[in-house]
Amino acid sequence: MSTTVSAAPAAGVDERLGRAAQAPRQEPKWNLTTVGFLLPAGLFVGLFIVYPVIATVIRSFFNRAGDSFVGFGNYGQVFSDGRTLHALQNNIIWVVIFPAAVTGLGVLFAVLLERVPYRLLIRTLLFMPMAVSLLASGVIWRIMYQQSPDTGALNAVIASVANAITHPGHYTGAAPSQPDLVQAVGDGYQLNQSLAPGDVAHVGLIRFPVAEIPASARPAQDPAPQPGKIVGVVWRDFKPGGGGQVGQVDPGESGLPDMTVQLVDPKGVVAAQTQSDATGDFAFGNLNGGSYFLVLPAQNFHPPFGGVQWLGSSLVTPAIILAAIWVWVGFATVTIGAGLATMSRDLLEAARVDGATEWQVFRRVTVPLLSPLMIVVFITLVINVLKIFDLVLAIAPQSVIPDANVIALQLFLVAFTGLGDFGIGSAIAVFLFLLVIPVMGFNIRRFRGGEA
Repeated sequence: MSTTVSAAPAAGVDERLGRAAQAPRQEPKWNLTTVGFLLPAGLFVGLFIVYPVIATVIRSFFNRAGDSFVGFGNYGQVFSDGRTLHALQNNIIWVVIFPAAVTGLGVLFAVLLERVPYRLLIRTLLFMPMAVSLLASGVIWRIMYQQSPDTGALNAVIASVANAITHPGHYTGAAPSQPDLVQAVGDGYQLNQSLAPGDVAHVGLIRFPVAEIPASARPAQDPAPQPGKIVGVVWRDFKPGGGGQVGQVDPGESGLPDMTVQLVDPKGVVAAQTQSDATGDFAFGNLNGGSYFLVLPAQNFHPPFGGVQWLGSSLVTPAIILAAIWVWVGFATVTIGAGLATMSRDLLEAARVDGATEWQVFRRVTVPLLSPLMIVVFITLVINVLKIFDLVLAIAPQSVIPDANVIALQLFLVAFTGLGDFGIGSAIAVFLFLLVIPVMGFNIRRFRGGEA
């Protein structure tokens, strides 16, 4: 038994679908239900957005007290104020560096996370800074940027590497107790009097904290002469409680252990080197005849790494930008990663089959397909960076705020600190609003283009 299926119904369905697609779009009908749903949102927008914008524009044409119309005088003061112009310059630096860096890192991380396990966990960790307020993030980075390696995490990492390379000495800032008998050689010291086998050298040092003396230190002892050897002592020439004689080892004075001591011949060649023991004593044996000079080389007095002044006037803006990148890179990674997950893998595989390298696949296929999403992320970051305020206020110390200043922070400083000039503050707010409008308009046009 055979069954015959008619094609007429299918053709009828196609015809109806075609007419539906060609039908003109119906405009929404306004009724009480529609107005009821839109009224709360409209009131909110009007009360908290439209009215403040209009009031700010009007306020910008009045003086500080608000009782005298000054026209565009406030705007003239804004663009003649060096602080505002410097804030605008910093905003330009932010716009040039921050959106491009965050978008680029977001693309890089999104592509790399496609190839690693636990990608969801890593994305969550990258996105976590977005869950913290910018003010709290600023406090975190303010602590991390502290110059002291004992406090600032960033300088602590650098110090661990720098000190391993430079080997700081134990006696930073030490100076001889008898400067007339010792001369400076670079950052080290040399006895003026030459020595010969059988002599005893005395080197007293002062002007360094007791905390710098190693725990292994013992009371200093004045060594006895030894035939064929040059011996000596290096000690802290200061007696606790007072008393004692300068240049003489007194009871209670501490020896300085681990002090590198060198003998240098008259030609400046190091003939021997040793280190002082727990009592500060040292000895050189197996010496040829002749005279030598005793040298305490600079390595004994090298200070440890003191830390980079991240929050100084020259580095504060790059430091804050780095903190902002840390906050926002998770947003870019997750957003671009979501777009990457929806990308057709057939195109990528086809490019690899055609012989393209991974770099070529990334540059010629992945990036062009992600470019619309990358532009949206980039523009969103530009809008946010024009309004940056919290991080700058939280990270920059008070002394360098003029160097790290941005437009939004200048608005706050003018309107809400000092004399509280709401006229000039409103003019800055209007200027900032005008800066953001073109970027927002471009972003909205892209969204509408995508919907079409």
